[in-house]
Amino acid sequence: MDKVAMTEAIIVAKESKELSWDQIGEAIGMSPVWTTSACLGMNSMPEDKATALCKFMELPAEVGQALQKYPTKVWDQAVPTDPLIYRLYEIVAVY
Repeated sequence: MDKVAMTEAIIVAKESKELSWDQIGEAIGMSPVWTTSACLGMNSMPEDKATALCKFMELPAEVGQALQKYPTKVWDQAVPTDPLIYRLYEIVAVY
């Protein structure tokens, strides 16, 4: 399973169970911002957190494996290489 399919599975489960990112983050013992970022494929999760998320949301093990993979941050448009401006682009893309 790739990060896109993983994110789609998480979003479908989140909506069908009517969960908030706050509830999901609390269930796995992490902040909602970090949890959202990992679930959207912009960060990876340690194995214990990925397993807890899959158990809480009743998702297959493949989702947990994809959550643990190293993220690839890619934007469709050109991103400036200046470190300060790049960080601003990253903030907008992740959050």
